[in-house]
Amino acid sequence: FAGVAGAAAFLLPGPTPMLLADQMNADFGWMILIGLCAAIPGMLLAGPIFGNFISRYVTLELPKDLSEPSLGQNKMPSFGFSLALVLLPLVLVGCKTIGARFVEKGSELYNILEFVGHPFIAILVACLVAIYGLAIRRGMSKEKVMEICSAAIQPAGIILLVTGAGGVFKQVLVDSGVGPALGNALIGAGMPIAVACFILAGAVRVIQGSATVACLTAVGLVLPVINELGYSGAQMAALSICIAGGSIILSHVNDSGFWLFGKFTGATEAQTLKTWSLMETILGTTGAVIGMIFFTFL
Repeated sequence: FAGVAGAAAFLLPGPTPMLLADQMNADFGWMILIGLCAAIPGMLLAGPIFGNFISRYVTLELPKDLSEPSLGQNKMPSFGFSLALVLLPLVLVGCKTIGARFVEKGSELYNILEFVGHPFIAILVACLVAIYGLAIRRGMSKEKVMEICSAAIQPAGIILLVTGAGGVFKQVLVDSGVGPALGNALIGAGMPIAVACFILAGAVRVIQGSATVACLTAVGLVLPVINELGYSGAQMAALSICIAGGSIILSHVNDSGFWLFGKFTGATEAQTLKTWSLMETILGTTGAVIGMIFFTFL
């Protein structure tokens, strides 16, 4: 769970970090690098290290559907292919970043790298490779592939709804003048901008629950101030990681992830607060601290 949460919060081409990078005009290459540096130690602290500690006080039974695997070993994809699927979109996005620095702008190679390195195209390519390698190559019928793809697309409706609502909420705060006023107040009080990004995202997260909405709202609050300070793409990537870290802390009953963890593991609300909520807080805080360190030295 710590690994999944860390990847979803910090790593491109995940929806939330990709949205953050786009809104903040962050450099995608730096976003990947800082995201990895934030996700790996955060996952280790919040997962095995914290898990080893909290397991002395909270005991959760292994779900039956995990103890009885439905796939035979001969049907499982190889480790190399599974790893390649995960790394493929990251490699494509990384090629775009490298091309922007070493390939002549406007050349045919540059345009190709720009195209395949766009996060949307990178994810699409990875999905097509996954469909071929995991389904068609193993003899799965086209009808079954369409059934699986359709089932996977359905939950995206909720994500689009939440993202749209978050955008509306963010724009209300921006148009009302709350964003510039609050941002200027924080900077005027001597609070570092990286810390302000973390606190704002964390406050919105606790109030309404959604990490995506917390990110969008925090961006709307700080962006009017940040735009006038002339930060580089690398610094904007570091600030994006700080916002992402704040957006996942203190998960409680208004967060869908809270209930997902509880229902999947069979944990009670009290057990989920002791495990999932603390895990998310450790993960988000660790990632944000890494982002602050990068921001200081970039």
